[in-house]
Amino acid sequence: MRNDHEEILVVDRSLLERLGMFQGLQLDTERYLTDLLNPRHYRFVPRHKAEEDESLKQLIPYFLICHEGKVWCYVRGKKSGEERLIAKASIGIGGHINNEDLNLFGDIYSTAALRELEEEVRIGGPYTQKVVALLNDDETPVGRVHLGVIHVLRSQSPDVVKREGVITESGFRALGELRAMRDRMETWSQICLDAIDDLLARG
Repeated sequence: MRNDHEEILVVDRSLLERLGMFQGLQLDTERYLTDLLNPRHYRFVPRHKAEEDESLKQLIPYFLICHEGKVWCYVRGKKSGEERLIAKASIGIGGHINNEDLNLFGDIYSTAALRELEEEVRIGGPYTQKVVALLNDDETPVGRVHLGVIHVLRSQSPDVVKREGVITESGFRALGELRAMRDRMETWSQICLDAIDDLLARG
């Protein structure tokens, strides 16, 4: 259920433009994230405002969960918080950074990314994860107000189970199977899938 009082982290589109606007994937993550995650550059605004204001970009951690050459995939059910993505297949797990992620013991981005991951899935074994790219898609209404931070998460176990009721048809799929269902996927997943070999190599 969407919390109309939720305040989420945003940066100004103008900051991204100064750093270098791009369409699709950007692999030079360090140069961008140093400024995007500087507390002087981000702020929190009501989610309903951010969803309609294209002068803002919402930062979204987006995990690609991998195991032995396969990638975890799911379909967003009818109760998904983002109505524009309902019934779309996805290979990314993630969500918004909100003001409740502020704490005294770590950086807000890492705290939020881990929270989002643990809210949506349970990973039944050790894993490693690494930021491998940024994703910007100004060709869709959803994309114009979001900026993805793409993580490759390598799970040592195939035991990855959904925790959210809105997640359906979940499980690991081979890359060939994912490519065959590309047309069913949300745009961000299509963009990641088209570059999946490079992303997995970086992770």
